[in-house]
Amino acid sequence: MAYVDFLMKLHSNTKRDYVQRVVEFDKAECSEIAIQYGKDYWDGDRQYGYGGYKYDGRQRATAEAMAKHYGIKPGDKILDVGFGKGYLLYEFTQVIPGVEVAGIDISQYGLENSKEEVKPFLQIGNAVSLPFEDNSFDFVVSITTLHNLYNYELNSAVKEIERVGKGIKKHIVIESYRNESEKANLLYWQLTCRSFYTPKEWEWVFEQCGYTGDYSYIVFE
Repeated sequence: MAYVDFLMKLHSNTKRDYVQRVVEFDKAECSEIAIQYGKDYWDGDRQYGYGGYKYDGRQRATAEAMAKHYGIKPGDKILDVGFGKGYLLYEFTQVIPGVEVAGIDISQYGLENSKEEVKPFLQIGNAVSLPFEDNSFDFVVSITTLHNLYNYELNSAVKEIERVGKGIKKHIVIESYRNESEKANLLYWQLTCRSFYTPKEWEWVFEQCGYTGDYSYIVFE
């Protein structure tokens, strides 16, 4: 298992007013709406989530970097656990023509409003029980999804990612914090996070689950 960062630079480009989210809005009410993962979360007002999650091509660079690093080639099968609206999977099909993609997510709204080109390959489901055979995919990716699970669900989810992937070509991205400032910002900003851990704690979780892939994290500086 290794730390390999693909997202922190992109994540850092977004400016956030952490204090505003807890002083101008009822944070608990916003979270209750956000965890439904419906229209308000994806395309509603900013206090409920993304504030509008539209395709703009920004994930192309991530797909290119991952494809190069993991040697993904035409014919390979890619699974995205927590596909959102399928934008990353779409970028993989553009970066490596001929790859086969699949995605699973709990959001019906996300599926219904996903990228049309990959929508036929997406399905509703939960990371704790993936409906795929062992060793089904050449590359498995999960970006900012697993921290939305409770701690008692993480063991199953990580083991499922390990089970359905071939070899070590897997990558998990979670939200984390390295100091008290980042911890406060994460607590202020997050709406759906259930598992709040430092990088070392996440590494411990992965090791306990026998995870052999790579990981990275985003922090709220």
